[in-house]
Amino acid sequence: MFWEKKLDAWVENIRNVSALPLRLELWNGQHYDFSSGTPEVTLKVPHASAITSLLTPSLANLGEAYVEGKIEVEGKVKSIIQVANGLASNTLKAEGRLGRMVRSVTHTKKRDAEAIQYHYDVSNDFYKLFLDENMVYSCAYFENGDEDLGAAQLKKIDHILQKIQLKPGQTLLDIGCGWGALVLRAAQKFGARCVGVTLSKNQYALARERVEAAGLSDRIEIRLQDYRDVTGTFDRITSVGMFEHVGIKNLPTYFAQIRKLLADGGMAMNHGITSTDIENGESPYGAGEFIDKYVFPAGELPHISTVLRTMQEGGLEAFDVENLRRHYARTCGIWADNFEANAEAIHRVTDEKRYRIWRVYLAGSAYGFERDWISLYQVICTKAGRSAQQLPWSRKYIYAQQ
Repeated sequence: MFWEKKLDAWVENIRNVSALPLRLELWNGQHYDFSSGTPEVTLKVPHASAITSLLTPSLANLGEAYVEGKIEVEGKVKSIIQVANGLASNTLKAEGRLGRMVRSVTHTKKRDAEAIQYHYDVSNDFYKLFLDENMVYSCAYFENGDEDLGAAQLKKIDHILQKIQLKPGQTLLDIGCGWGALVLRAAQKFGARCVGVTLSKNQYALARERVEAAGLSDRIEIRLQDYRDVTGTFDRITSVGMFEHVGIKNLPTYFAQIRKLLADGGMAMNHGITSTDIENGESPYGAGEFIDKYVFPAGELPHISTVLRTMQEGGLEAFDVENLRRHYARTCGIWADNFEANAEAIHRVTDEKRYRIWRVYLAGSAYGFERDWISLYQVICTKAGRSAQQLPWSRKYIYAQQ
């Protein structure tokens, strides 16, 4: 048959280029081994209709086939991700549609709210099964490299609050506050008065519960609110893992809003995932396409150069920039391990399709950070035009009290 000849040629071509620890099993009992070693991954094709996904094995095609149940995959998820990338990189050219495409998305308050709720309002119980005890859903900070996830997440929050020199009695706005971990820490340890905003109904409800349980309702306000609708002024502003939803074209407006809300002499910090492509392109081999379709609809990742330029356009001066890519590779790797370890419990709180989406998404993200497809930057900024006398001489203040 025609497809058999094409499949034979495809397998032989990959074998000649790279030995992958993969076994391919077809519906008719036929199988192919892609190396002479013991397979770490077994890919099962229950029907001939899935062959096209294999012959053009972009990460979008393979991911969709797995998520939709057109193929079955056995093996450790980290090995699965490595094999999938091996199939893509040894078959396809990392250019054109499968290269680092620049995707332009129209953002409205309604669409952004829907995208946030799609991703975050799965259920709080779902996230509890792979996050740390404080439910921090952003890059942790492994100061020494040997911390457990919970300790590294608290260090991340303290690292941020130390960077912005948060003092007792100051007001803090946290844009995209998640389940409230940062504002709780800011009030408890640093004595700040905080406002946290989110568009996720589940996050809003649980964050309010946690604030009340901590006896901090007089110091922390949680709002179900778009950052564009916030008014007033704040001594300090943080945005952690939120600006990926803003849209590249909207970044100058986003930073201008931060400037508008920032008190004179105030400090802000933007912590977010960035593209490593200078043209703001998404991850290669269709990985970005998969994430846009199944994980983060309407998400866009700017290059750090775009972040700095649009920050200046918004009236802010960046004065401290830190790359935490290694830290996010470790964070996502731990999340992926937790997800695998709690697979049975996760199946009880969500359906098979979402389980498969998140299984490959978490492990794939760890792989992407490790391979420099994506990165993570913390940028500290103030209102542009300040006297140089108001800026710190060094970064010693960041580490003095940690």
